[in-house]
Parts: sequence; C-alpha cells; structure tokens
Amino acid sequence: MPAPQNTFKAALKRGEAQMGCWMGLADAYVAEITATAGFDWVLIDGEHAPNDLRSILSQLKTVQASASHPVVRLPVGETWMIKQALDIGAQSLLIPMVESLAQAEALVAAVHYPPKGTRGVGAALGRASRFGAIEDYATTADAQVCLLLQVENLAGLAELDDILKLDGVDGVFIGPADLSADMGFLGNAMHPKVVETINDAITRIKSAGKAPGILTTDSAFQKSCLDLGASFVATDVDVFRFANAIRQAASDAKALRDG
Repeated sequence: MPAPQNTFKAALKRGEAQMGCWMGLADAYVAEITATAGFDWVLIDGEHAPNDLRSILSQLKTVQASASHPVVRLPVGETWMIKQALDIGAQSLLIPMVESLAQAEALVAAVHYPPKGTRGVGAALGRASRFGAIEDYATTADAQVCLLLQVENLAGLAELDDILKLDGVDGVFIGPADLSADMGFLGNAMHPKVVETINDAITRIKSAGKAPGILTTDSAFQKSCLDLGASFVATDVDVFRFANAIRQAASDAKALRDG
C-alpha cells in the first residue's frame, strides 16, 4: 500500500486555484470549525502562532478528518523540524524566510529520503506510515510531499529564478508583510512598489511552472493575484476574524447599555 495521495499537491500541479485560511489560534477545537467551513486548504502556523509539535499534531489530525487540506508552516527550515513534521503525517510544508538557492536545495533534500535527499528513515514509528501499516511508505512518500518555499525579502527575490529551477520545489509563497518591511514600507503591504514587486514575482513563479502563493485580506488584491496565476491563496486569518468580531460584539453590548 502506498503513501496517501496529496490531493492539494495534485490540484496545484493541475493549475487549479486553491483558496485557504490561516490558522493562528493554535487550538484543535477552533481548527475543526475552520477546517469544516469549506476552504480548500488551511494553514497551521508554527512560525508566528504559539504552536509546538504536539499542538500541530492535534490540529493536523482534526484537519485531516475534514475536506480541507492541512499545510504546516514550520518556524524555520531546520532538517530535524521537517523530519518530525513529516513523520507525524504532514504532507504539505510551508518553510519561511528562504533567501538563497543553497537554502532551497537543503530544504528539497530534507523532504526526500536517500539517495535523493537526507530525510531520516524512521516513519514506521509514526502516523505518516500509519505506524508501519503502510508497508510501501518509504518508497512512495517522496512523491506525495508538497514543498512550498516562502520568499519574503529582497535577498530571496534576487535568487528566485534559480530557486524556481529546482526539481522538488512545488510552489513559492510571497510574504507581503516581511517583504514590505524589507523594502522600507513596514506595515504597508499594499504600497504600490510592494504590489508591483509581488506581481512580478507571481508572474515569474507561474512562468517557471511552479505554484505561486499569497496571503492577503484585500479582496481586490486577492482577485488580481488569482488573475496573474496565483494557485494557493489565503484570504483570511482566524485570529483577525475572531478578534474583529468579538471587539465589535463588545462595542455593540456597551452601546446597548449606554444607549
């Protein structure tokens, strides 16, 4: 029996736009609400949310029971972190702050078993192989891993074309927040120069046959990115959605009292 098919990776390869949501509330109960809302994919954020391996695991199991596909963003692209994430059953990884071809090459190696890569062979102990029940896991897992690299500064953009030539990179995500800061426009991801840079990057990624990705809550920019060929687009963040709604609820309650 082979490793489970990564339907998200297959959809990206076909060029089908996948709409997603960022999850930063770091709780499996909330993740179930988000995962069953109807998004094609949801991201479990290990970079800026208070997640560790066990909380990622609990959310991963919850999302995998839904129709949404889980993408795990690790804090950094460390080989040991990648190994653990894959062994607990993650198949799609988003790695932040990729700045060079050499770094990208190391990440490709980290998600593949030898002789192609450097992933440690021990998944028989974990969920990825259903604790050894998937007998062909080691020989079939590589093809089902979706590696998404996050390019979010000028150094990374300078090496983008070389990174895009790598076999094993499935997509490149452009990070508007960090990119705008690196360009001197901290807090203004919609600055015209930033938008121009992002549009150029999406076009280059698409032309190279890779999947371009973006996170933006600006509806007009979401549409323009899709029109340029962005394949995995996150349109909302659970933290923002809850924070805005609960603040409005408090404001409405006080207005009711005081009115």
